[in-house]
Amino acid sequence: MGYLHIGQNVMIPDRRIIGIFDLDNTSTSKDTRAFLKAAEAGSVVVNACEDIPRSFIVCDHPYHRQIVYISQLNAPTLLKRAEEAAVSQIEGEKNHG
Repeated sequence: MGYLHIGQNVMIPDRRIIGIFDLDNTSTSKDTRAFLKAAEAGSVVVNACEDIPRSFIVCDHPYHRQIVYISQLNAPTLLKRAEEAAVSQIEGEKNHG
């Protein structure tokens, strides 16, 4: 299992990731704003940034329907990190399997 570092020493298991979203592009939608507001009201938002939030990551969770992480890293950076972690994990499995 791999992990994705999303900022502020927060690591999330990559197998739990449902989606990585750009906050600037998606926050213009009233559905996205309602989703984020409901997540905040349900206390399932984890803030992993001390700067301007740039993205959010939706993850499944064993005790909640889902958890939303807010990150100061932009979505393309997080996607690149996730892809690199997946490639590294596959290569590691090939070398040990």
